[in-house]
Amino acid sequence: MTQSNLVLVRHGQSEWNEKNLFTGWKDPELTKKGAQEARNAGRELLGQEYVFDAMYTSALRRAQETGRIILEEMGLTNIVTVRDQRLNERDYGDLSGLNKDDARERWGDDQVHVWRRSYDTPPPGGESLKDTANRVLPYFEQVILPNLVAGKNILVAAHGNSLRALIMKIESISPVDIVKLEIATGKPIYFSCEDGKVTRD
Repeated sequence: MTQSNLVLVRHGQSEWNEKNLFTGWKDPELTKKGAQEARNAGRELLGQEYVFDAMYTSALRRAQETGRIILEEMGLTNIVTVRDQRLNERDYGDLSGLNKDDARERWGDDQVHVWRRSYDTPPPGGESLKDTANRVLPYFEQVILPNLVAGKNILVAAHGNSLRALIMKIESISPVDIVKLEIATGKPIYFSCEDGKVTRD
């Protein structure tokens, strides 16, 4: 019986999170608070004696830096790190860089709520959560899952919506319910994989 661990972490607070801006594929840095959130996550994982064989992260700095800090705190700076844009945050298209309050004034509360919280309605020029899932899930199944099945312990440092898509699949959450799931910055979410089946710890 092969068992392994999967830990998902949303990046720490970014400069644009702090300013209440739609970020998407834009590439701001972590704030000091965000870096501290990553350090805290690393210490939490170290305290629970987790050891990872590889880390998967997105093509965006805030996720990469979060993962780097976590591994540094754990003394695991030499493990394999794989960066892939398929783990990127949802692309917010024309909303990227806009203040969320300004967007509500421009398009109305209801329209912005639909863009942010519906499963399959993308903002102009951007991706829906469904679109995000369509790139995240094949990547997970083809690249990450085989390593879990082989007994490797994996850390994924990514984004609210890419992780939301992944949790939807793992926990069989409906498209209606998954958009209500809030994922805190810098907080590890624990799963285990046994004989190819991933379940939350």
